[in-house]
Amino acid sequence: MNTISFPENRTQWFSDARFGMFLHWGLYSLLGRGEWAMNRERIPLEEYTQLAAQFRAENYNPREWAQLARDAGQKYMVLTAKHHEGFCLWDSKTCAFNAVNSAAKRDLLGEYVEAAREAGLKVGLYYSLGDWFNPDAEKGWKGDEAAKTRFIEYTHSLVRELMTGYGPIDILWYDLPQNFSANEWRSIELNAMARALQPGILINNRAYTSEDFSTPEQTVKAAPKGRLWESCMTMSGVAWGYRRADNEWKSPQAIAQTLAQVAGGGGNLLLNVGPDETGRIPDRAGEILREIGAWLRRCGEAVYPTQRHKLPWSLGGNLTLGRDGRSLYWFLNPYEGPQTTLGGLTNRVQNVSILGKGAIDFEQKGPQLKLVGLPETAPDATQTVVQIELDGAPDFDVSRVIGGADIHPHLPD
Repeated sequence: MNTISFPENRTQWFSDARFGMFLHWGLYSLLGRGEWAMNRERIPLEEYTQLAAQFRAENYNPREWAQLARDAGQKYMVLTAKHHEGFCLWDSKTCAFNAVNSAAKRDLLGEYVEAAREAGLKVGLYYSLGDWFNPDAEKGWKGDEAAKTRFIEYTHSLVRELMTGYGPIDILWYDLPQNFSANEWRSIELNAMARALQPGILINNRAYTSEDFSTPEQTVKAAPKGRLWESCMTMSGVAWGYRRADNEWKSPQAIAQTLAQVAGGGGNLLLNVGPDETGRIPDRAGEILREIGAWLRRCGEAVYPTQRHKLPWSLGGNLTLGRDGRSLYWFLNPYEGPQTTLGGLTNRVQNVSILGKGAIDFEQKGPQLKLVGLPETAPDATQTVVQIELDGAPDFDVSRVIGGADIHPHLPD
């Protein structure tokens, strides 16, 4: 096999991005009970496939999705080209169970790729290796070697279609590899094929190979320093696909805090929305994302691009370090005006301000930095962020207080 030549700085955009939009959309959206409905409710295949005749996507406008992502401050999008149900959102020549053969009669994936690219967003495609539609998948993992061979070839063919039909693709996001091993999937060969067709692509670690980035799910768990990582999380409840009964939406404040955590650990947040059966993103999801975007326009310098640095964890909220290496950002959570203290900082502090609001008074005594004269109530309803300008790279010494355990337990060096 020929050696693949990677473009220079291939991963830099991902390292700087911090925030992306995950989109779970498929036939399960018609049911409105989440993306696992077919499996969890044991819906027979012959009944489930009939949903394609109802899938009209009449309100699908991916330019609106892309505009919402931009409004939210997100830098890339990842759409479920094929989820576990086996339904393909593109005009597949390998799988007839696809969008063009549904009531929509459109290549929905192609429209998404074009819209994201027009909006200046990086384009990601999610592909579930698992498949509840193709009978060879189940026969294969139950021991039918001929069926397994056919299914693996089917998988490689579908991925090849995605890598050749839509111009430059920035992310290939696998999922559900559990039924076969990396050798059975021929993962190394599969990814080599994807990279040969898309030399700049980034591939996640869910085909049982490490590839470019790790993908902790529903949690913030930083990878070792030097390794790209991305936490994927839902905006509401546990389902990724559309649920009509959703009423557990994460607040903008909670999402801002998660962004602070991932930025502090040098990672990204891939935040999921589940469009409804018509292709509309729920109103509440849009409201939350726009509020986050407004906050990022005020405070985005504390989130992206930031450096990963050995910072202590604080009772007063997460810390991030600006790209200049001298600006420390403190996310005050909970907000405890009119005074709060950061301990252990040995640098000389030159200036302190609330992002979007202006300078505030401070006192520095030995290892204590006291912010004084803060407003009684939080000056930023979404998330108050304080910028601390230092005389050099931040240096902390909290060992006299907590025995040297100066690194947040969830963010390794």
